[in-house]
Amino acid sequence: MLRTLLSIALCLFTLMQGVPAMAADYIERVDPVLNNGQLYIDADIEFELSPELRDAAQKGLPLYLTVDLNISHSRWWWFDKTIASTELTWRIQYNALTRQWRVGTGTLSLPASTLDEALALVRHVRGWDVAAASDLAADTQYSGRMRMRLDTSRLARPFQVDALNSAAWSLTTPWKNFTFSISDVDSQP
Repeated sequence: MLRTLLSIALCLFTLMQGVPAMAADYIERVDPVLNNGQLYIDADIEFELSPELRDAAQKGLPLYLTVDLNISHSRWWWFDKTIASTELTWRIQYNALTRQWRVGTGTLSLPASTLDEALALVRHVRGWDVAAASDLAADTQYSGRMRMRLDTSRLARPFQVDALNSAAWSLTTPWKNFTFSISDVDSQP
């Protein structure tokens, strides 16, 4: 009996040694900011790319990282009222001809000298315009949730198949829940 338990424990220990230790991906901080009649979101995201994703990016495959945001306020008599449900997508791509990284969102595209520098731009969301201040009421508690994910639907078809079949191609932070009210938000002119 003891030998059986020891052999099972040894097998489990050996299996656990083969699993690579991945850094925890999470949303570190979310700050709503009220400025010029708009609600902006500032956030810090902690994540690491797997070696497979780094290798694919260094070979020129564009990576699409998307932040999903939902802000609502609860009502006792009906479903929660959705104030904002939006996403922000960054495209990170390496150009082998110029040996330069590009980070883009919408029409904005910024150069970066390394992949880590490009990822640093994505890790710190600043001034994301998500709602008009007129959509928010004073002294009302709002709840929000936010996450960041690798948007595999924007990858080329062969890579979408790899993303479905491999855990190395899955990058998603857990949802970060936060609450705020207009009286709590820093208002800047």
